[in-house]
Order: sequence, then C-alpha cells, then structure tokens
Amino acid sequence: MSTQNGDVRHRQPNGKVSNLANGATIAGKNDIAHTTDEDAKNAANTMNLLICVGGIYASFLTWGVLQERITTTNYGTESQREVFKYPVVMNTVQSAFAALLGYLYVLATRKTSSDLPIFPSRKIVWPLSLVAITSSLSSPFGYASLQYVDYITFILAKSCKLVPVMLLHVTLYRKRYPFYKYAVVALVTAGVAIFTLQSSSGSKKKGASSNSVYGLVLLGINLMFDGLTNSTQDNIYGSFRPYTGQQMMCALNVMSTFLTTAYLLVSPYLVQSGVGAMFGIDAKGAGELQDALAFIQRHPSVGLDIVGFAACGALGQVFIFMTLSIFGSLLLVTVTVTRKMLTMILSVVWFGHTLSGMQWLGVGLVFGGIGMEAELSKREKQRKLKEKKSG
Repeated sequence: MSTQNGDVRHRQPNGKVSNLANGATIAGKNDIAHTTDEDAKNAANTMNLLICVGGIYASFLTWGVLQERITTTNYGTESQREVFKYPVVMNTVQSAFAALLGYLYVLATRKTSSDLPIFPSRKIVWPLSLVAITSSLSSPFGYASLQYVDYITFILAKSCKLVPVMLLHVTLYRKRYPFYKYAVVALVTAGVAIFTLQSSSGSKKKGASSNSVYGLVLLGINLMFDGLTNSTQDNIYGSFRPYTGQQMMCALNVMSTFLTTAYLLVSPYLVQSGVGAMFGIDAKGAGELQDALAFIQRHPSVGLDIVGFAACGALGQVFIFMTLSIFGSLLLVTVTVTRKMLTMILSVVWFGHTLSGMQWLGVGLVFGGIGMEAELSKREKQRKLKEKKSG
C-alpha cells in the first residue's frame, strides 16, 4: 500500500508494516543501499561546494583586478593623463549582465512557468526600488573614491559593511544584536582607522598617492548606501517570504539598469543646463555616456576590460546566490571573507603596493574581527540547534 506522502508500505508476515522511503530499511536488510545513497549525497555536496567556492574566488578575484586596472591606469601620457572616470557606465554594463544571468538563473530553478515571479506583488516594488536606487548610487561613489584613496584602503573599508548594516538595522528596523557583535564592530573599525592613518607611509606605484579627506568621505557615503541596501534586503526577505535570491538578483539588476541608463541618457542635458556641475559632471564634456564611448574609441583595451569586469561581477553574483541556497549564510561569510583577503593580497603583489608594520596590524584587526564574528555566529547557531533538539 502507499501513504499520502508517496512512501511505499509493505505488510510483513508478523503483521507489522514497514516504510520504504529514502533508503529506509526492512529488518536492517537495506543498510548497504542506504550507505551508498549517503556517500553519493556527500560527493554531490562536495562537488557543489568546490563549484561555488571556485566560482566566487575566480569571479571576484578577476573582478577586483580589472576594477583597479580600469579606474587607476593612465591610458594617456605623463604630461596628459587619461584615466577612465565613468563609474555609472561600468555599473550599467555590470547590472545589465547580472540581470540577464539572474533571469537565466530563475529559468533554470523554476518548476513551472508561473513559479518564481520576478515581482510577485505590487507591495514589493517600493522596497526593491529603494534597494535599486541605493545600490545604483553606491557603486559610483565607490569608484570615484578610488581616485583619492588607494585600493587597499578601499578593500578594507568595503570589508566593514558590518558597521553601516548594524547601524541601520538598529536605527531603522529596531533590531538588537548580542554584545559580541558590537565588540567585533569595534575591532574592525579600529583596524581600518590604524590602516588609514598609516597609509601615507606606503609606497604605491598606481592609484592615489595618499588617502585624502574627500576620498574618505566618498568611501563613507558608499558604505552607508551599502548598509542601507543590505539592511533593506534583509527586511524584504523577512517580509515577503518565500522570496528567493535569484528573484531578487534579477529584479534589482533590472531596476538598477533602468535607473542608470536613464541617468546616462539625461546627463547631456544636465551638462547643458549647468545642473551637472553640482553632481561632479564635467562641464566641458558631452555627458558620461558619450564621453565614455569616446574614451573607449581612443583606447579600445579599456572596453574589453569593462566587459570582463561586468561579466565577472555578474557571474560572481550567481555563485553567491547559489552558495546561499545550497549551504546557507555561514559558509558564504567564510568564503567572502577569505575572498576579500585574497583580493587585498593580490593587489599588493600585482600592483606593487607595500605595507608598513602598523598597516599589517590594521589588516590583522579587520580580518581577525570578521573571522571572530563568523566563528561566534556559528557557535551561537549550533547552541540554538542543541537547545531546540533538547527542548
């Protein structure tokens, strides 16, 4: 006979009924099959883990190198420098790539044609629009800061997303954290402060020669927008269940592409009206899109770098959401933290940066704090699981 959940049940000679489902045994006779199934499952999980981790590392390590090369390389001469300063164009190309890959990700994971809608309700449009706006504004501020701060400071600051995320969770969404999380934030902030104060002693062959106050302000705005983006995303996941990562990836990148494309089309009129000067648009230019296209025509190699940058960023997002869906956030935190560390070390080796002893102390504090947060979060989750089982 069969049960409502589809399990097959057999009546034994002694009158007892046994279930046959997912490798269950009859009088212990199916142990070998059960072991084989477990081994196959473990092997599949290991392969998925290697694919996810390898994809994140390969995508974002390449993404980081291309980002620094695009934004700091002098494509002109020593007397007439030409540096690519069009972050909105870079952001638009990347979001377009990510929207396409996100939609393909949805198609690959949905079970029916009506499953996993990108916008499941009208109520979700407003918070998604807020995230799209903040994420679209965040990247240009981050790219612009690279003209005034070195890339190592940029990477370390980006590793401090915990600070604005926690601040905005507490102030906007009234969330509370255990004490150790505040201690981790203090460690990370101290590490960044030490590194930034000591950065002027480092010798850098490319990028800014020192960290200016203006550059640090731009970087601070970038972090605040990142914090608002992440805290609002958490609120969306909690308020609109079951909204998945691939749905949000596609929706946000579609909206971001629309917003940044609209800006690029309007920017020539902003230049002519004089309003563009308030937003840092070159008054002598024809708008960011036209100026970027002219720059790429003069220096075709930067166009290839931008396409590679966008493709790596979009592909990296797919692996991030894939890791979340299969293994959860704890493993993703571990992977992204080590990826950021490898990005920083690669920048030191590749572009000839040198760090002082105090700067290495700052690095240790930052990544030590992040690693401690990940470990304590893991222990806290294990403790809650034990309490749940015992209860």
